Amino acid sequence: MDMELNTRKKKILEMIIRTYMETGEPVGSRTVSKMTDMNLSSATIRNEMSDLEEMGYIIQPHTSAGRIPSDKAYRMYVDSILNDKDKEVSDMQELLIDKADKIDLLLKQVAKLLAQNTNYTSMVTKPRALSRKIKFIQLTKMSEGQLLLLIVTQANNVTNKFITTDDGLSDEDLAQLNFLLNTALGGMDVSEISIALASKIKDQAGEYDALVSDVLDAIAKEFQDDESEVYTSGATNILKYPELMDKEKMEGLLSTFEEKQMLDVWANDDDAVQDTEHSIKVYIGDESPIESMRDCSVVTATYKIEEGVYGKIGIVGPKRMDYEKVVGTLENCMHQLDDIFKNGNKAALPDNNNEKE
Repeated sequence: MDMELNTRKKKILEMIIRTYMETGEPVGSRTVSKMTDMNLSSATIRNEMSDLEEMGYIIQPHTSAGRIPSDKAYRMYVDSILNDKDKEVSDMQELLIDKADKIDLLLKQVAKLLAQNTNYTSMVTKPRALSRKIKFIQLTKMSEGQLLLLIVTQANNVTNKFITTDDGLSDEDLAQLNFLLNTALGGMDVSEISIALASKIKDQAGEYDALVSDVLDAIAKEFQDDESEVYTSGATNILKYPELMDKEKMEGLLSTFEEKQMLDVWANDDDAVQDTEHSIKVYIGDESPIESMRDCSVVTATYKIEEGVYGKIGIVGPKRMDYEKVVGTLENCMHQLDDIFKNGNKAALPDNNNEKE
């Protein structure tokens, strides 16, 4: 009999699959009628289930009145999930690429305007997620022996990694691996992936345990290398202040702004970000978080894109800096960045009409 898997049948089949996955018990028409929002009678559902059984999507174990999904049903269900995720990820990538370009330009402008407005040196980091929770993982076959690993975090950051494999993966094996990885890791912070959990996933992957090991290594390395970029502006402003003109001190400061290694330590200090959310911190002399700035004052603030996604702003100048002006400028900039990222408003950034005489 040639029957079509229409919308109603798909909804009933999905309900049977989900219910069986949760309970492990055969699913009857009465259970489906209570859980579906289609307002169908038990008789109608029984007829639809009869059709689904004839089509090979559900089977009746033993003499039970209930039905369980067949392999064919699981295949349809998994393919549907992956197709939905493919579209979601594709749409998300386009959005994020556009957003990333705009963020880069915006933050470079912020650094420049802060330096001009204060006559000091500015530091602005790109936002980064404190939580590294996995939203979705997908392996896609690119060519013989090469897979593309797509990682999407809860903060909607998308990362691509290529993985080389000698395994002759079929499309079905690949779908099962994707299902295994997402079931095991979905919603989990990378820091929570223990050796025991990794071992369990590899055991479940069977002959593809080496490939799963490569995937887990790639995920760990990606988040280990996930560091904020730092934009700086006005580094030569320090030459305007005689107390910072000592040759050795000046070279140390300029080197810090040029090479940015010590700035990375400041930018990626997650504890400091959490402690300073929406507050201003002032470091004077030896209090400075960066050694080469121990003869300076450093004023920092934190801006937030969304929950768990933060960036940092800093102003570096002499100890006799105009603290009132710097603090006011940072507070203004911080709240305007919050407004831009949260609401999409084209808020005015600090202008350069108040340069220090």
